[in-house]
Amino acid sequence: MRELVLVFGELYLMISVGVLASGSGTDLQSIIDASEQQMIDAKVSIVISDNKEAFALKRARNHDIAAEYMNPKDLNKTEYDEAIDKIFSDYNVSLVVGAGYMRLLTEKFVKNWFGKLINIHPALLPSFKGIQAQKDALDYGVKISGCTTHFVDTKMDHGPIILQAAVMIKENDTEDELKNRILEVEHQILPRTIQLFVENRLKITGRCVHVKPGDSWKDKYPVIPHVLYPDGY
Repeated sequence: MRELVLVFGELYLMISVGVLASGSGTDLQSIIDASEQQMIDAKVSIVISDNKEAFALKRARNHDIAAEYMNPKDLNKTEYDEAIDKIFSDYNVSLVVGAGYMRLLTEKFVKNWFGKLINIHPALLPSFKGIQAQKDALDYGVKISGCTTHFVDTKMDHGPIILQAAVMIKENDTEDELKNRILEVEHQILPRTIQLFVENRLKITGRCVHVKPGDSWKDKYPVIPHVLYPDGY
């Protein structure tokens, strides 16, 4: 569902995005910034966190976005995700984004939102799934890592891949150094993925996501040197 939104005195037709976040919310911030700069035809309407101290909640409130902490101890997993589903429905959410959300979603929730539920992961899937992807990449000795946006399915870090961008690993990289370089690229491909969804340019065929032809952000916005961007970006 799209709605007219007033942005800096001008009306824009935007979809409503719901964000799930557990931590600092830098990926959330990238979506908010892209929305406010009219890079994407979408606005974050609601942010939900399973962590009361998540800075993502403060980021949302700083931009007058609804933010809710839901205590995982109050409900079982099914009830918890049903409550999230209701909130997103109440806010007319068209797209759900996992932005550093540390809980596994129930099968029922994923199936209900499939094709309208995306996630960002700090590695080139299917390599280095899980919560310590950057450390795992360094420990394994790979020379290139990066980040991935994908549709969420019922398995962890598994659903059809939308966009990936490759980041070189430098000699003697620390985990924090690699994390920060990858994060900078995450903040590009996540808003781009949202805009591709808004423009109905993503077609899922089995495990493959085909990006329909259209404009390229490589022609519209700055790119980071030595990062390999995919077709569709």
